[in-house]
Amino acid sequence: MKIHTLQTEVWVPRPREEVFEFFSRAENLETLTPHWLHFSILSASPIEMKAGTRIRYRLRLHAIPLRWESEIKVWEPPYRFVDEQTSGPYRRWIHEHQFLEHEGGTKVQDTVQYSVIGDLLVHRLLVAPDLSKIFDFRRQKVAEIFR
Repeated sequence: MKIHTLQTEVWVPRPREEVFEFFSRAENLETLTPHWLHFSILSASPIEMKAGTRIRYRLRLHAIPLRWESEIKVWEPPYRFVDEQTSGPYRRWIHEHQFLEHEGGTKVQDTVQYSVIGDLLVHRLLVAPDLSKIFDFRRQKVAEIFR
């Protein structure tokens, strides 16, 4: 199983605690996800974020409806948290969110380790381009929110 890594970052001129607080509210995932994914959270609100919290979602990708469940594996406010797919479209999905004080603001870093069914062909043709678009949208949205 080939494991791919996606890393992105965005700097915002806001304090780490404020930025982490925004990311600690699961409902903000809908704000950070492109509309073309038709993303929605299925878990009942409010969702208390902590290690062990499970969150269920649904989305549509290339007209295919998908369900996804993730678990918060690491919860270290205001420094980082890690979510891992427990069921969904990936063979493996581990997403680490880090919040670093940097140049008077906060650097938000995302590191995703993932693998896909169909491996290299599916990754090159579908998954890598989609993830690039999704995380580009996310970076722009974070920059816009914390401008």
